[in-house]
Amino acid sequence: MEEPKFRHELKHMVSQSDAIALRQRLRAVASPDTYAGGDGRYLVRSLYFDNIQDKALREKIDGVNRREKFRIRCYNYQPGPIKVEKKSKVAGLCAKESALITRGQCEALLSGDTEWMLECGSPLLVELYAKMKYQQLRPKTVVDYTREAFVYAPGNVRVTLDSGIMTGIHSTDFFNPRLPTLPAGTQGAPILEVKFDEFLPSVIAGMVQMKHREPCAFSKYAVCRIYG
Repeated sequence: MEEPKFRHELKHMVSQSDAIALRQRLRAVASPDTYAGGDGRYLVRSLYFDNIQDKALREKIDGVNRREKFRIRCYNYQPGPIKVEKKSKVAGLCAKESALITRGQCEALLSGDTEWMLECGSPLLVELYAKMKYQQLRPKTVVDYTREAFVYAPGNVRVTLDSGIMTGIHSTDFFNPRLPTLPAGTQGAPILEVKFDEFLPSVIAGMVQMKHREPCAFSKYAVCRIYG
């Protein structure tokens, strides 16, 4: 299994006026994400996994240096392909591994039919199978939000502005586009995320520097667990 590449990740909670200014600057030098619609935005839905002790949530709250979480993700409520992702964090650096599954496979996984994961040829799905079996990982909650994403090739930079973060509370009804949700505790403030490899080009660094706004350790999953 290939070792994941760890990247730098910076997060800021910004104002609406900050987001407008950033959007205009980034459009001048960066390209939109491939998932973006005509307005540059798209919908993201994630279903996060955790165990009965809320291991992933507790490790985030406690600031554990080495931690991981699993999720299923789709875009614009499309039925597939669907991503299974593992996000790891070590000493402030982040890595993401992913595998594609069909809607049928996803529905089987969510219903508890997981034996097929051992035969699919994906080390990531085998790992998730093992942790569902031995760590009792289970689907925990749906997280919805709107994303604007920009990519810049030097430094392999990806800049995202996420807004409208909603929580499905205890629901795991992943394929229901009318799933009842509630606003998460961000007071409507967009979340700026900047990911890059070894260096952040000065042209992007100058754009994303926010006066009077310190980087934060924001977690959509943790925020969306505010109701339990």
